[in-house]
Amino acid sequence: MNSVISVQNLNLVLGNETILKNISFEIKEGDYCAVIGPNGGGKTTLMRAVLGLQSYSSGAVKLFGKPHKSFKDWNKIGYVPQRVSNMDSEFPATVREVVCMGRSSGYSLFWKKDDEDIKAVNTAMALMEVQDLQDRRIGELSGGQRQRAIIARALVSNPEVLVLDEPNTGVDMEVQKKFYSLLRELNKEHNITIILITHDIGVVVDDIKSIFRVNQTLLMSDTPHEVLSCDDMSELYGIHAHLVDGYSHD
Repeated sequence: MNSVISVQNLNLVLGNETILKNISFEIKEGDYCAVIGPNGGGKTTLMRAVLGLQSYSSGAVKLFGKPHKSFKDWNKIGYVPQRVSNMDSEFPATVREVVCMGRSSGYSLFWKKDDEDIKAVNTAMALMEVQDLQDRRIGELSGGQRQRAIIARALVSNPEVLVLDEPNTGVDMEVQKKFYSLLRELNKEHNITIILITHDIGVVVDDIKSIFRVNQTLLMSDTPHEVLSCDDMSELYGIHAHLVDGYSHD
């Protein structure tokens, strides 16, 4: 499998505070990875640094084999930031318009859609089952509907990698169950590399191939079930943890 993300000895210091320390890892085509760790431990900052949205102090990042600074094919990576689905109910854009935003990235203000763009938008909306919502304002939707629309926006450029930062915030358990099933489909049937920042590790442990445990430094596991041990979770979160019904609780 080809490498899609390679990080070597990455360090990030802000002021006198070390946010990330000596982090190295590789993600290959078709992987399904979970990133876990305590709030403030650097999970989001790490992925933002990988995606060029946050500068880092030292180290090297390669995307699809190319150094960060020379990488131009950003359409290969779809990104759903944390809490992006919590839009203002008055946000004046329809679902179709929001999905189109993912297609127009990198174009001028006066970008006009061609037949290929329209097909890509329709395909993404159909995949995420929001085509019947396309004329509704994004802020009027339920949390689960809005979530699917935002992911359609990330998928509209036909990315090879999809990065999602705690995408299930504010949605109920039934919506989460359907959502994880969708990620499984995207990974297995569409061969999209998935990187999921999450606290809900128990519900995806059977799907993911590796776990990155981030708390300034990085601990990796290629056997996800091992991470659910009390000792590992206690070390990661810095508190005593015990297991109840297969999930980790403080």
